[in-house]
Amino acid sequence: MKAAPIIYVFVFFLVSCRKETQTPVDIQPEPLLVVPEGFPTPEFPSDNQLTPARFALGKKLFFDPLMSLDSTVSCASCHDPSHAFSDSVALSPGVGGAPGVRNAPTLSNVAYQPYYTREGGLPTLEMQVLVPIQEHNEFNFNMLRILDRIKNDPAYVRLCREAYDRAPDAFVVTRSIACFERTLISGNSPYDQYVFQGKQQALSTAQRRGMELFFSSRASCSECHAGFNFSNYAFENNGLYEEYHDPGRYRLTLDSTDLARFKVPTLRNVGLTAPYMHDGSIASLEKVVEHYNAGGQPHPHKSPLIRPLHLSAQEQSDLVDFLESLTDTAFAKNPKFRR
Repeated sequence: MKAAPIIYVFVFFLVSCRKETQTPVDIQPEPLLVVPEGFPTPEFPSDNQLTPARFALGKKLFFDPLMSLDSTVSCASCHDPSHAFSDSVALSPGVGGAPGVRNAPTLSNVAYQPYYTREGGLPTLEMQVLVPIQEHNEFNFNMLRILDRIKNDPAYVRLCREAYDRAPDAFVVTRSIACFERTLISGNSPYDQYVFQGKQQALSTAQRRGMELFFSSRASCSECHAGFNFSNYAFENNGLYEEYHDPGRYRLTLDSTDLARFKVPTLRNVGLTAPYMHDGSIASLEKVVEHYNAGGQPHPHKSPLIRPLHLSAQEQSDLVDFLESLTDTAFAKNPKFRR
């Protein structure tokens, strides 16, 4: 009789253990690529299809400062996930604090762009990766020395083999980073919820007024900021200055008609990517709207769409509210895209 309580405790322990083993927690990992409603599926090159190993290698390199001369600057230094993979300063400092020459653009939906850099000189993401590496005001380094570092890291050597069945080389570095960047798709903003998901309460009354104005012929915002990614990728002058220090697309083409023309940026997550313009010279969305409402500065290449809009203070406020509705907070906080 004295042993009975002990037996009961033992039996209870066994039953409890059985219950725990019969109810495993089913945790499904988030897919590497999530295509939102209303978006096309991005294309991956035939030699760089998306795999978990390539994503992992590209992400590791993206956040690793070994890519720069003194191991202080990484891709993420200028393309911060919290700012929708842009920066919070006008010109991002490079190695040794060297001042940048252009504002770091967001990488939101970069997979859909037809060419890269503000003058559009590079046709693929794989090629774009090489630009910051050799720029003196950015990484100030070269691929051969980066590979020397990677080859001495057993973890990197293993990841390169798993991802591309190759030893570390330029092919592996450029393609893995590009593969990771193509997964940076943002399409769950209040605007998306309203337009593509049918959630009528996703936008406020002011945001709906701003949206109507944005897409109207009166404001003509959507003439340049068109489509699901809010860019037609054309090269335009928006009357920011009468004289530009940056030659814009002329730097690539040497065609005088391209002087001070820049690729139209996406407005995705624009509420997180201040300051604005190619040089980061405008600090807020309110000031951006004021610039366009005033019609910009005279310049021989200024787009005819840039003209005084004569918007009221309320209309300008509504337009800012709408632009804020393009912010996808889940994208900016997604742990899949963080260090």
